[in-house]
Amino acid sequence: MQQGAYLIPSLIDTNVRLLDSTLNAKNIKAISKEALRGGVGHIVLNADSTPSIDTEVVLEFAQNGVASTKGAKMDLMLNTLKEDSTLSNIAILLKKGVVAPYMSTIAKNDIAIKIAQYVQMYKVTLFCKAEDNSLINAGVMLDGDISSKLGLAGILNLSEVLHVSRMIEIARHFKIKILFKAIASPRSVALILKAKEEGVEVSCEVSIHHLTMCDEACEGFNTLAKLDPPLASREDMLLLQEALKRGEIDILTTLHQPSSPVNKEVAFLDAAYGCEGLENALANYYEQFVKSGFISMSELLKYTVQNPAKSIGLKSGKIEVGMKADLLFFDKKSLEVRTLF
Repeated sequence: MQQGAYLIPSLIDTNVRLLDSTLNAKNIKAISKEALRGGVGHIVLNADSTPSIDTEVVLEFAQNGVASTKGAKMDLMLNTLKEDSTLSNIAILLKKGVVAPYMSTIAKNDIAIKIAQYVQMYKVTLFCKAEDNSLINAGVMLDGDISSKLGLAGILNLSEVLHVSRMIEIARHFKIKILFKAIASPRSVALILKAKEEGVEVSCEVSIHHLTMCDEACEGFNTLAKLDPPLASREDMLLLQEALKRGEIDILTTLHQPSSPVNKEVAFLDAAYGCEGLENALANYYEQFVKSGFISMSELLKYTVQNPAKSIGLKSGKIEVGMKADLLFFDKKSLEVRTLF
């Protein structure tokens, strides 16, 4: 290892979206190259794109686009719900090569139970976004002092917490694995931790944005801070940081969801959700968490390589005989990334 540099496995990000969430070959190629520049050698595309990955035709189209990429390795998840909230053909799509089923908790209980039965049958991890349809459609940022100050409709963090509780019980009953995607509430983390202690196989993912920014970033109607899920309060952001420090968060993500200026540089109410983070992923993780002494580099690799790999059925994150050598050099001073594969 050169002085002042790390030789480490490339990162894995299991919560990435394409530009404007539009599924096409151009966007797939662009994001594959962008990920590699940021030290991310493996990404999993979110399934709720346009078009959504919920049919064999769309899956084949996406797989053809992925096959032509020359940057980061890319896998696909399937959207278990069609636009009309009915079930997609989960069994067929799993057999055709997706790595995980994705579900939003806008699904009603009978549909959620059917999805759980498929997950149980195929022994995969369910990627679950906890949200309440009636609440998320009522606002554009976290409900609180900042939303009141800006005169913007707020979303209660109960939108997430209520459905985390519900899905924990489904995981308990069917004995399935659930990864809760992009958690924003420390209360949700606490519920997931308690369930783990009781033997339920649940885990949680949190974005770097929700650990380093709060709803105050929305002041001035800053659309770059309009995220999904919404940024938490400052108090909750600090609680999330403490949860990370205690090892209660399992996976870190950039929550990369880029938008064209025409969709972002507009009034806050009309702006698209999301922001970027993939191209500087490793540098940002290092500066925010390792350089500051908040967590160690080995802990960072656990959250950004080992645990994400486990969620999609891979073994990765260590440099040893028999492991795939997706390695990179990371210069601590220049924050430069150089891939070795």
